[in-house]
Amino acid sequence: MGILNIRNLTFKDKDNTIVDNVSLIIERGECISIVGESGSGKSTLLRLCADLISPSAGSIEYNNKNYLEYNPVDLRRSISYCTQTPYLFGNDVYENLCFPFKIRNKEIDNNRIYKLLIDFSLDKSYLDKDINLLSGGEKQRIALIRNLIFTPEILLLDEVTSALDSNNTMIVENYIKFLNKEGVTVIWVTHDEEQSKRIFNRKIYIKNGKIEDMEVIER
Repeated sequence: MGILNIRNLTFKDKDNTIVDNVSLIIERGECISIVGESGSGKSTLLRLCADLISPSAGSIEYNNKNYLEYNPVDLRRSISYCTQTPYLFGNDVYENLCFPFKIRNKEIDNNRIYKLLIDFSLDKSYLDKDINLLSGGEKQRIALIRNLIFTPEILLLDEVTSALDSNNTMIVENYIKFLNKEGVTVIWVTHDEEQSKRIFNRKIYIKNGKIEDMEVIER
């Protein structure tokens, strides 16, 4: 059994079927890309896996246990979801990067924050920056760092490099590759065909809410 077992998953918005009877087993430690045209259901599938929306039919199991049996907060701490459009709150970057510690009632580890900033080609000066003055690419990296303060078991990424230049894209990809080698299961929605080949062991094609094809990528 996989770390995630998706069984006959369907999501409808009124009369529109966005995810259509998808079944998929995701093995522990996989690094999977999900590709397809805009509106094909990729992001909705990721949101279902993140337990942010409820399926119209079907189910998802995490570690052989139905999502409905978990406390949603505990589930979302193990399965971390990073959106294409980053949502930062409050006034500055530091407030955002302290948040994961506060919701867990843990002491803030500034060294952990500093290290992740450096890993993503940022520095301590960003901590005092007004979130409204950050570029789109800076916001994407800060949001991703916030998700990675505590390493999840499963990392769900939705177009998280869409606002980055090629150099910063490679920095993010290399860090995600490192996490995957450390055992983190990664599912990454991307429109970038070249990106979908670089670091993944499996590529899944979604069309009209269905899995159209699947490709194993030899490494």
